[in-house]
Formats: sequence, structure tokens, C-alpha cells
Amino acid sequence: MAVTVVVGNPKPASRTLTAATLLAAGLRPEAETRVIDLVSLGPKLLGWGDPEVAEAVRAVADSSLVVFASPTFKATYTGLLKLFLEQFDGGTGLAGVISVPLMLGAGPAHALAPDLLLKPVLVELGATAALPGLYLSDRTFETDGVIEGYTARWRPVVSALAAGAAR
Repeated sequence: MAVTVVVGNPKPASRTLTAATLLAAGLRPEAETRVIDLVSLGPKLLGWGDPEVAEAVRAVADSSLVVFASPTFKATYTGLLKLFLEQFDGGTGLAGVISVPLMLGAGPAHALAPDLLLKPVLVELGATAALPGLYLSDRTFETDGVIEGYTARWRPVVSALAAGAAR
């Protein structure tokens, strides 16, 4: 099972990246995780046909599980992530991909953002978004046990979905 993490934080090697890789490892501990830190693509995301962006899009579309992660900016996900998602065809670009929306923020005010703002875009692109989105405190996610609780609850569902897709 190919597992990919897509990080839409404009800061390289961010806490968002750390949280997303922990989440992916918890959901599919047996799989190696590929990381696409979108900040490394930068202005290449503004046009069409860049080979590096095309390879990242292919890698995501060919994955079985993708964690799409963003910090909360202005009550939603980042423009960097939006630019990347614009590279996929509507309805089919993420067909066959189990997606998990993940967002981090400073407080609970935007706790519904992953489900209300990011998940609908992933579904519009054809992703399977059967798991609830996850919102984490950007200051406590490494110690508060939320990722561990989420992955313990949803790991069997991801396994079942992946097994069903493999048939």
C-alpha cells in the first residue's frame, strides 16, 4: 500500500509535516510514507505542466492512502494546498485514494475545518473520505495522545478500505 503525506504549510519541515507523518505511520505502520512538502514546489504550482508538480500529482493519485495536511490560515487550509489540489481533475483525480484531511491550529475555534472545508474538496476530486477529519493543537499534538487515539480507532477501517480496493 502506497502511503503519501501532502503538506501545505509554507514553512519547510513544519509541525504540520511532523503531525501528518505521525498520523500516516499510525494508520499504516507497515508502510513506508512518501512526503510531499509543497513548499518545495513553490511557484511551480502556479502554472501547468511543470514536471516536478506532475510527478507529485502522479504519486498522490497512485497512492492508496494520502494524508492532506495544512495549518489553519484565516479559518481554512492554505493557498499552497489549494494550488496543489487544483492540479487534479475534478471527480476522478483522486479516484481510488483513501484521503484523510488533517489541520492544525492554535485553539479549538476551527476544530471543524478539516471536515467542513478540506474534506469536500477531496471528495469533489474523487477521493474516498470515509474517515473524519482530524484537527490538532499545533502546540500539544506530540504529547496529548490525540493522534494515537485517532489511529487506534481508524486503523482497522483504513485496512478494510484498502483490502476492498485491492479486490
